[in-house]
Amino acid sequence: MPGKFERKLFSEIDLNDSFFDSLKHDYPEFIDWFRKKAIDGRDALIFSDELGLGAFISLKPENEELPLKKLTVPMSPRLKISTLYLAERFRGQRLGEGAMGLILWEWQRSRLDEIYATVFPDHDDVIQQFERFGFALLGHNDRGECVYMRNRENVDYSDPYKSFPFISPSFKKGGYLIVEDAYHDTLFPYSELKNTLQEQLEIDAANGVSKAYIGNQWQTHYNVGEPVFIYRKYNGPRGKRFKSCLTSFCVVTGVIAVTRRKRHLITFEQFCQAISNKSVFSKSELKNKYDNDPNLTVVQLLYYGYFGSGNNVNMDWLATNGLWSPEGSNIYPANIELTPRQCATILRAGEVDISNVILN
Repeated sequence: MPGKFERKLFSEIDLNDSFFDSLKHDYPEFIDWFRKKAIDGRDALIFSDELGLGAFISLKPENEELPLKKLTVPMSPRLKISTLYLAERFRGQRLGEGAMGLILWEWQRSRLDEIYATVFPDHDDVIQQFERFGFALLGHNDRGECVYMRNRENVDYSDPYKSFPFISPSFKKGGYLIVEDAYHDTLFPYSELKNTLQEQLEIDAANGVSKAYIGNQWQTHYNVGEPVFIYRKYNGPRGKRFKSCLTSFCVVTGVIAVTRRKRHLITFEQFCQAISNKSVFSKSELKNKYDNDPNLTVVQLLYYGYFGSGNNVNMDWLATNGLWSPEGSNIYPANIELTPRQCATILRAGEVDISNVILN
């Protein structure tokens, strides 16, 4: 799926594009609203590919009462998802998940208390995405739309999707996932310029925020809801200590043992289903791993955040600060269990604002 999310002014977007036909039909005031936002200089997040527009996202900060049929929600600083619309050809694909990831990253950066959206009850696919990512139904407005909301003060940490992009403050430990450089740059594409984080997240979000890591560990310590740091293992001839580094952080959503001592614990079809389209491997490569790797584990992940190349945390820093396997140790780094304090130290080293990632 070539293409990417990017910011564009309303005035730069063609309102006559057939992409908007359904919105015009469902919302008679859409044309006037769109033109007013163009005059106001507002921008939107759009996804485009070789076939044209594929997604349109408009967000608006608010601080006013929200009237519903049975109650009025008091005024509070909140972000409104004014529009979230995907072309029909992308319904049910990962672009919707990526769009939701971008929206929630925007909310996180805004530090606004709440985020909400309105959606008609028959838009099942959109409602499913909202509910999957922790939005709760508050009620209905006078137009009959469902009103879904999330609040920073009441994050549901029972499911990493519902809490995204906030890490549970009660997690017990974290860890590392070691990814070969050739695979990392596809599964976790990273920016060469530390100031292009937003652009890079938008590129990556086009492919969704769910990831699947396939490893050869005999045993793993990862648990659902725990953070893991993605370690890009540099395989060049020199400079491993400084070029191998942590680039990203994820939260574990599932751990599946596939083979142990060459004994298959699940079928190949179940293995492919656990990975879906979230890995870097082709089906033939997956079959080769399934048939030949004596120990195979799938770690399902949700992509929570990114350091950016200028802030990546290299192996030298980790070792110097006692966060890596000691010289001469036979402890494989993926087996290292990090305390919450150590995880916080790493996040700070990556220039992450912990207070806006781990809410207390």
